[in-house]
Amino acid sequence: MVGIGADGLAGLAKAARDAVAAAEVVLGGRRQLALLGDHPGRLVEWPSPMLPALPGLFERFSGARVCALASGDPMFYGLGATLARVLGPDRIEVHPHPSSLSLACARLRWAQQDVAVLSAVGRPLDRLRARLAPGRRLLVLVPDASGPASVARLLAEEGYEASELTVLEQLGGPEERIYAGKAGAWAHAPGDALAVVAVHCDAEAAGRSPLPGLPDEAFEHDGQLTKREIRALTLANLAPLPDRLLWDVGAGAGSVAIEWLRAQPAGRAIAVERDPERADRIGRNAARLGVPELRVVRASAPEGLRDLEQPDVVFVGGGVTGPGVLETCWAALRPGGRLVANAVTVQSEALLGAWHADRGGSLTRLSVQRAVPVGRFTGWRPALPVTQWVADKP
Repeated sequence: MVGIGADGLAGLAKAARDAVAAAEVVLGGRRQLALLGDHPGRLVEWPSPMLPALPGLFERFSGARVCALASGDPMFYGLGATLARVLGPDRIEVHPHPSSLSLACARLRWAQQDVAVLSAVGRPLDRLRARLAPGRRLLVLVPDASGPASVARLLAEEGYEASELTVLEQLGGPEERIYAGKAGAWAHAPGDALAVVAVHCDAEAAGRSPLPGLPDEAFEHDGQLTKREIRALTLANLAPLPDRLLWDVGAGAGSVAIEWLRAQPAGRAIAVERDPERADRIGRNAARLGVPELRVVRASAPEGLRDLEQPDVVFVGGGVTGPGVLETCWAALRPGGRLVANAVTVQSEALLGAWHADRGGSLTRLSVQRAVPVGRFTGWRPALPVTQWVADKP
């Protein structure tokens, strides 16, 4: 596998050039194959859709010397990881090229280790919303020539209209071009599709912390919402970790699943909600808060849980007293997994007490009071107390 830049063969190290020259079959995108000039081997464009066709494609060329081309560094937001998964890592030799991200940092004089990277190629751009922070530097891989304008619009929507955008096109090649402007006044026409958008976020913008406990007003809801303070304590007990799958059962506005993903972008979550309007609302909240990857399942519990992927963590925020809900969640939970359930009624609290007595864990009552006007003075108004059961499955 050879990473190649906009400078083509001239930019490759000797070992990479030798690998390309010795190939009987070269696989790549149309733009990459065009960089090879008069190559004696067979040039084959990647099929579309690519992933399901890969096993058959490599079987077709079994026994031949095959070179696969990728942009820049194949192992950094590139095709290398996919081929390693499909073929097995021992069947691939990788020759990396400086990635467009490395070249962008070199042109901008940005320390690469301090830059956040986001790919919007084949992924929703809404994911950028969760990465914004005052003063932060980001590099965004965009899918097409309209990408810079889309990034500018999103920044303006989030209150980052004063942020500086720099578009770096055809990095390393003879047609390299760099231009900049403010997000809120972006007026550049679409340029080249091969581009990286660098974002230097406005340091004075109001940002959202990735830590749990967003204001309740950050979510569109109809009252079915785990309130801010309880939500923060709930997320602390759910303990988001990379690659862990959360079930948010009776998700309401989806606030717990959304904050799980914001706190741990490498985590996964499924929000289960039976009400169609609330399910649609969860999707809107997830996109607006930067985690459009949240999977929303419109189903009643426990029936709708039985065909879902096995969870590592389960949160039951609604429907605790539903027949079979806790039993199904507990049975589905992987060994060593954790279940957290919240209750606000006497009946649901009694049920959690019984589960606590039977399976252990911790049982905690949470109470929040907020200061409110009382005539000319200020008094405390208590919210409904929440009983929370936390248990790890043996």
